[in-house]
Amino acid sequence: MKRVLAPLLAVASLTIALLAGAAAIAQGFTPEQRQEIIAILREALVRDPTILREAMTAAEQADQREREGAVRQAIASQGDALFRDPADPVKGNPQGAVTIVEFFDARCGYCKQMQPAMEQLLRRQRDVRLVLKDLPILGPSSVLASRALIAAQRQGKYAELHDALMKLREEPAEPVLRREAERAGLDWARLRRDMDDAAIQARLNGNIRLAQALRIEGTPALVIGQALMPGAVDLATLERMVAEARRGG
Repeated sequence: MKRVLAPLLAVASLTIALLAGAAAIAQGFTPEQRQEIIAILREALVRDPTILREAMTAAEQADQREREGAVRQAIASQGDALFRDPADPVKGNPQGAVTIVEFFDARCGYCKQMQPAMEQLLRRQRDVRLVLKDLPILGPSSVLASRALIAAQRQGKYAELHDALMKLREEPAEPVLRREAERAGLDWARLRRDMDDAAIQARLNGNIRLAQALRIEGTPALVIGQALMPGAVDLATLERMVAEARRGG
């Protein structure tokens, strides 16, 4: 029912807007002339529904342009925090000509689904730099995993633990995190102490604020060049976006 109702509500809203607009335009006329103008518009909509479809398409396109413009502006204003924060973990070529920023949750199934494509991209495109932004939005276990990842960075093992958690098919509860951390060569006692450091929570809070500034609503979310791509994408899409970023798109 929702799938049917939403378009009907959109059509109704746009029809009301068109009629209201006609009424506003007609304010300089007599009451009889105003009624005639509105009647003509109603008749035109009945006779040629494509008028309404075209108006809806134009409204959607204008809304899309507005959203894209706002995102580009946000990316430009947040450039240092996005692309040049020395605290952020990096994969691929640290000096790469093209930077991808990935907001991810260690428990996110779509993030895990995209991981092989991202790894393949980094192997094929040797000038790509991947910046990873932990964004734990899926509950307490996500927060725990993100704290473990940032703590692992202090031991130079962020990438190893990240790879392990992206392959994980069980909840990253503390015993599981310990197992995966020790397999990755981490000192668990040190890691567990560091996970409770307030500075790590401050890092996560900063990532959350940055995601909010970019209007990111879920994970994964990629920033490449001036573009924001929400959701998991395949290798072909990643390569296309990298090519566009190289061209300055």
